[in-house]
Amino acid sequence: MNDSTIVVAGATGNLGGRIARALLERGASVRALVRHGTARDKLERLQELGVTIASVDLSSASQVTPACSCASCVVSALQGLRDVIVETQTVLLDAAIKADVPRFIPSDYSIDFTKFPPGENRNLDLRRDFHQRLEKTSIRATTIFNGAFADMLTGQMPLILFKLKRVLYWGDADQRMDFTTMDDTAAFTASAALDPSTPRFLRIAGDQLSARELTAVVSEVTGKEFRLFRAGGLGMLGTLIKVARTVAPGEKGLYPAWQGMQYMRNMFDGRAKLEPLDNDRYPSIRWTTARDVLSARQNCATQSREVHTRLVG
Repeated sequence: MNDSTIVVAGATGNLGGRIARALLERGASVRALVRHGTARDKLERLQELGVTIASVDLSSASQVTPACSCASCVVSALQGLRDVIVETQTVLLDAAIKADVPRFIPSDYSIDFTKFPPGENRNLDLRRDFHQRLEKTSIRATTIFNGAFADMLTGQMPLILFKLKRVLYWGDADQRMDFTTMDDTAAFTASAALDPSTPRFLRIAGDQLSARELTAVVSEVTGKEFRLFRAGGLGMLGTLIKVARTVAPGEKGLYPAWQGMQYMRNMFDGRAKLEPLDNDRYPSIRWTTARDVLSARQNCATQSREVHTRLVG
């Protein structure tokens, strides 16, 4: 058993909740920082897992500091725009330092944005801005890069067009990309939070495959022939992003359409490729592949059809 206390900010969110659960599975004591007024059902779900709740004003370092006391690491899984990723995380960082917490894991969980100049991706720019503040402190920080969440392959990320039986790509069909499930990212983050010897950057990928390879995988899993669909070159995608941002700005939205397009462009560009990988750092983690994700989707679809057949038959 591990008696370390880990503070998690953003534990009521999707990834944050998974990180909290993974920490508990590893024997850690988890203290979740939650905003005043957080819905009771969200708090109860965490408490049922065994998480201790600390209700604080996340804009007040004087409130957050005591909530971080005696922790060995503060893990951020906060999501938002500048007011959250830069400003609120700065409050969290300052509180961790004042509480003498030795280690901090920021809410990055992305492609390697250090390889891109400012202006190419708004959401990654915000993380870069926070890092400028982070690097001026003496706390030991560890950033975890995981590429894209593999869970999104079945819906939110418009790469696999299931109804059209096409796999969309821009640029080079053989450019490999990094995908990691949220559960695997959470498991690795939890292990890193409990590891006092982590370096400044860690890079993981549950799978690395190109659009061409993804086409072969989805065809095999579904038993249907999928084909590649080249939407255009990266220059064309860059132009579409500018047009989309002008026509439908959505600057106050976390994931407007053009933001997703920016992320796809960065992945197809090749500079975002994660290397070397640190997958072997924690041998107990079994990495989930794109094939695993797509097989789970296929199994669910098959079961739904069988249930429907029994009901109408």
